[in-house]
Amino acid sequence: MKAKTHSGAKKRVKVTGTGKFIFAHSCKRHLLSDKSKKAKGRNKYGIVAHSTNVKASQRCLPYGV
Repeated sequence: MKAKTHSGAKKRVKVTGTGKFIFAHSCKRHLLSDKSKKAKGRNKYGIVAHSTNVKASQRCLPYGV
């Protein structure tokens, strides 16, 4: 039976060309006026998934969507 791609992971995780998983930082949705420019800038780009979460991400995205 074919494995299904997890719909939530498909929307939130991006797979790089080398097979790493990238997702967005937290703390960027609301209450941004209280945060410093430096704190908002640090969260600007995605973060590479930690090695402990890679196996779970591969299970959710079997075809590297």
